[in-house]
Amino acid sequence: MIDRHQRNIATFIHLSTFSRFIIPFGNFIGPIVLWVVNKDKSEFIDAHGKQAINFQMSILLYAIILGTLTIPFFIFKIFSGLDFIDFNGFYDFSINIGKPSPLLYIGGALGALAVIGFILELVFIVIASLKARDGELYQYPLTINFLK
Repeated sequence: MIDRHQRNIATFIHLSTFSRFIIPFGNFIGPIVLWVVNKDKSEFIDAHGKQAINFQMSILLYAIILGTLTIPFFIFKIFSGLDFIDFNGFYDFSINIGKPSPLLYIGGALGALAVIGFILELVFIVIASLKARDGELYQYPLTINFLK
């Protein structure tokens, strides 16, 4: 039987990931501290702690991959567009805006994907918190199980 205290701790494990907005790496520190202190008290807390930590580690991995793909597109666009401003003396000054590069579209699409992923991450954390409050187990989608 899962009591109210266990459900509250599991809920706070998920909600502690929001501490990253205040403390650097708080999305890892908060859940890890709560999980390590309370994992031996309940299998329910242990399962939710592992899920929260695995999800945050998966999100970090996805962000690294997405950043690794996105940054080169912006760098190539910057170096290919060095003739953006034409300065031909003091009397003839013009700004040359050419058509956008396909690299800009790819980089923009990957950036939009990152924003959508961030919003979905917040939604999944709230859902997991509500499930923990109700005494149910929750499996985050697209999570790699680093801790089993």
